[in-house]
Order: sequence, then structure tokens, then C-alpha cells
Amino acid sequence: MLYEIARPVLFSLDAETAHETALAGLNVAGRMLPAGKPLPARPVEMMGLNFPNRIGMAAGLDKNGEIIDGLARMGFGFIEIGTITPRAQPGNPKPRMFRLPEVKGIINRMGFNNHGIDALISNVEAMKFKGILGINIGKNADTPIERAADDYLICLDKAYPLASYITVNISSPNTKNLRQLQGESELDALLGQLKARQAQLADKHGRYVPITLKIAPDLDDAQITNIADALRRHRIDAVIATNTTLARDKVQGVPYGDQQGGLSGAPLFEASTAIVAALAKALQNELPIIAAGGVFDGRQARAKLDAGAKLVQIYSGLIYRGPALVREAVAETRDYNT
Repeated sequence: MLYEIARPVLFSLDAETAHETALAGLNVAGRMLPAGKPLPARPVEMMGLNFPNRIGMAAGLDKNGEIIDGLARMGFGFIEIGTITPRAQPGNPKPRMFRLPEVKGIINRMGFNNHGIDALISNVEAMKFKGILGINIGKNADTPIERAADDYLICLDKAYPLASYITVNISSPNTKNLRQLQGESELDALLGQLKARQAQLADKHGRYVPITLKIAPDLDDAQITNIADALRRHRIDAVIATNTTLARDKVQGVPYGDQQGGLSGAPLFEASTAIVAALAKALQNELPIIAAGGVFDGRQARAKLDAGAKLVQIYSGLIYRGPALVREAVAETRDYNT
């Protein structure tokens, strides 16, 4: 109800100003109100973690871990923050975020703007939230792609003690050459280094923190097969499908539809769900899939599970529909049995 009142005000602002205003409100709510609880559902065991429901907050909204407690009050079963990089960086020049309300879409070219891993860790240490927290890691824009693994390892080292799981983001279209890391040899090298460090950190900290890989929707069958093979070969714990798309076939002629950046929201639903289904076929249940992309109602959340996912993340749908979407998605998937 409150969001129905607030949304016209937020949508009267430019997209990034609205984003910052919403974050400020959630920050205050998280600090002043009691800790939130996940909405009740049949729990899901995955990656050695017990998820209280299947619906999570996708990375990207809370890049620095500043509004974890505010998000927790919406009833999510898990929350993912980031993408975070070793050093603070401003991201790409503004304007860099655009709403496409005619098709319920968003285009962004933020470019991993964030305060750096040390600031995120301080925020996480101060949170009240006791649930499942994913930390999404990336590389700084000025780090050569040949040295990308160095950045991921720095973030992995620092995030490991506080994260429930860690997501490796190699699929943002807004960091130059980042998607090259989805290539067969590049991915093999990166995952090998990350898994070796994960084993060292598990020994050091006395607990195993799962690693997930977040991939793009803009993949052909051969690329999906190569990624699935790499996930199995390196024993990656889960895969998130998908990030935003560079495709524009669903937004032809729509205002701002020709802006550069990643397209999310309703226009992404079909393509991202197809990737989930293709991955599920390629992986044959050898590792779980977390679906993200275009979920705007409970029926679509369930469709992601039907396609082969175990969990579902939302982001753009939350911008358009508010917390009611979380309640609806949890209700629709509450008793889902896989």
C-alpha cells in the first residue's frame, strides 16, 4: 500500500535519483525498525544452506550492503548484495539508468559503481540481518582483463568470512571486455583459481562458503554447453541465470530502447527462462540453478522453477511493483516441491 503511494513520486524523478531516494528510505527503515523475517514457506536445502523460501533479492540494488536490513523486512528468503570490486569506483558517466515503462523494462550502464569491498564489509558487520546473504564480486574497470582473477581473489578473500555464498559476476555488459571471461579458456582459468582459493579459505576459516557463477542471457547453445562443462569440471556450487541482455528486439521503437547498456525487466523474461531450461538440460541436476530475469508476478516465479531453477531472484519487478511482488512470489512458490 505504501509503495502504491510512493511509486508515482519516485517515477516522477529520473531513474537514478529515484533509485538513490528509495535506498535512503530503506536504509532508515532498516535502522529504525525491528529486524525483518523471511515469509514462511517450505524450506529449500541447496549448497549446504537452508533457504526459508525460494525468493531472493538479486544483486545490483544494494551494491554496498547499505540497506540489507531494510530489504529483509520485505520477507526475502535470501539477499544478494554487490556487485562489489576491490577498490571504490564511480562507474560510468551519467545518465546511465533509464526506465522503459511501456514494456516494464530498465536499461542500465552503471558500470559497477560502488564504494569498494572494505566499505561493504563494514556495512555487513553492522547489519541486524541473520539470514542467507550472498556477496556478488567483480573486477575494477581499470584492471586489465588479463589480471581479472586478481580482483576476484581479493574480493573472495575479504568477503569469505561474512558471506553465506559468493557470486562471481562475469556477465555484466557494462564493464569493458568482462564477458570475455565467459569464453572457454578464460572461464577455465578463472574458475580453477577461485576453487583453489576457496579450498584454502575453507581450511583457514573452518567453514565452506559456496561459489556461484552469474552468466549472461546472450549465449548460444555451444556457449551454454561449454559453461555447463566448466561448472561441472570445477565443481562450482550453483549458477545464476541470468544477468541483463544486450538484445533489443523486445524494445524496438520504445523511448530509451536504443540506449546502451543491459536491459532487464519484463522484456528479459522469455530469454532468461530459456537459458535456465537449456542449462538445466545440460547440467542434468548436477548443480542447482538460481533464476533471475523478468519476474513480475507469482506465476512467472513458478515458471522459472518449472524451467529447472531451485531459487528465484527479483530486482526490476520490485522497482515496478514494490514489496507486494515478494509476497506474491513467495505465496505462489511456497509449496513447490522439486
